[in-house]
Amino acid sequence: MKSLGQFIDGAYEEAGTSRFNVVDPVTGEVAYTTYEAGRDQVDRAVAAARAALSGPWARLSAAERGALLRKLANRIAERSEEFLRAEVLDTGKPADLASHLDIPRGAANFSFFADTAPMAMGEAFPAPTPDGAGALNYTLRTPRGVIAVVCPWNLPLLLMTWKVAPALACGNTVVVKPSEETPATATLLGEVMNEVGIPKGVFNVVNGFGAGSTGEFLTSHPDIDGITFTGETVTGTAIMKAAAEGIRPVSFELGGKNAAVVFADCDLDRAIAGTMRSAFLNCGQVCLGTERIYVERPLFDTFVEKLAAQVKTLKPGDPWDKASNFGPLISEVHRQKVLSYYAKAKAEGATVVTGGGIPDMPGKLAGGSWIEPTIWTGLPESSAVIQEEIFGPCCHIAPFDSEDEAVALANAGPYGLAASLWTRDLSRAHRLAARIEVGTLWINSWFLRDLRAAFGGSKKSGIGREGGLHGLDFYTEQRNVCIHL
Repeated sequence: MKSLGQFIDGAYEEAGTSRFNVVDPVTGEVAYTTYEAGRDQVDRAVAAARAALSGPWARLSAAERGALLRKLANRIAERSEEFLRAEVLDTGKPADLASHLDIPRGAANFSFFADTAPMAMGEAFPAPTPDGAGALNYTLRTPRGVIAVVCPWNLPLLLMTWKVAPALACGNTVVVKPSEETPATATLLGEVMNEVGIPKGVFNVVNGFGAGSTGEFLTSHPDIDGITFTGETVTGTAIMKAAAEGIRPVSFELGGKNAAVVFADCDLDRAIAGTMRSAFLNCGQVCLGTERIYVERPLFDTFVEKLAAQVKTLKPGDPWDKASNFGPLISEVHRQKVLSYYAKAKAEGATVVTGGGIPDMPGKLAGGSWIEPTIWTGLPESSAVIQEEIFGPCCHIAPFDSEDEAVALANAGPYGLAASLWTRDLSRAHRLAARIEVGTLWINSWFLRDLRAAFGGSKKSGIGREGGLHGLDFYTEQRNVCIHL
């Protein structure tokens, strides 16, 4: 892979206003180059999507669209090795992780929504009328139109297809703006769209940056009918301002500073394994990841000791080496951000239980964006390390003494994306589930996803819900038809 371009109206264009490098986070070397799409290219991508709305795509039934999306899912699976190599080159994550999570889920999203969308296409309600004749109200769901899909870099294929699949299943067309850090799999998907016969213009990809660039041109475009975005809250705020012009709806999954609450009666081995995964999977670059851990005081010292012992089993290295189970951060810029929080924690007097710096890596790996997984204790709740999303492989552990205190700690701060609760007392679990202010609460588990369930955040963690029938409300317009019988 040497160069990537835009994918507009079914064709690739190696052109743009400027050329920029995509860096391999494993080595720090240039992986390939791509082009920043200019306003004219964004205009053409949106125009192609608009034209496709009234072309062959519009004449397909939900079942026919579903059949194409299932073919698409199968073709991604057949070309999984290519998608895997592109994903690992962009993100640096261990190939074993990407091969079991990112690539199969990226394919599964299309087959899932191919089956789900037809179930939500309408409902009917008979009702009496004053004259006794009766009436029938029924709902039509029609495509919202051209959807702007703005994607993050941490799970590039998975989270992009999580939006594109329901959009297409409902009959919309899309213009995708992948992260400038990770454009490879979105661009490769255009090739697969052509292979399975998705009409040109239905799926478009424009590469580039955010403010003053491709992302701003796309989200402020007057012919965009809806915007879906996953990423940080600051960027979501800027997109929401752009969406206000023209009153375009938005669907946002934004930042999080997620908590784990661990009671002394938990299954300790299970809680350690689950929290280890929630804090350090994908080098901590998971929106649902745990950065705040609260442990009931009688278990506190034991929990800290056991979690630290597990962290020491993480092995950074070549992502294609099966012995490696810990990847780098996405970029040197992001590493400097995470390291700034490591420095703040130390300056504020945190106890560094493990980690806190940069590991020594051999050979070419020394140039990558590697960082040590880190555990702290001893900071006050007012610390920036506890209040602000870091998005790295780090967590702070603090004790608590009562249910009320645990709930108050979990609910503190501006975010409300997810939390996990570890206890054998199911009465307590149900009690606290009603009080913890998050979009998703896992009890004795983490990242256990059912694609039919609603997913999203509260407070500053987002607007709307994705998943199953819940997400289809964003991708369709509902029209009520009332017939007097």
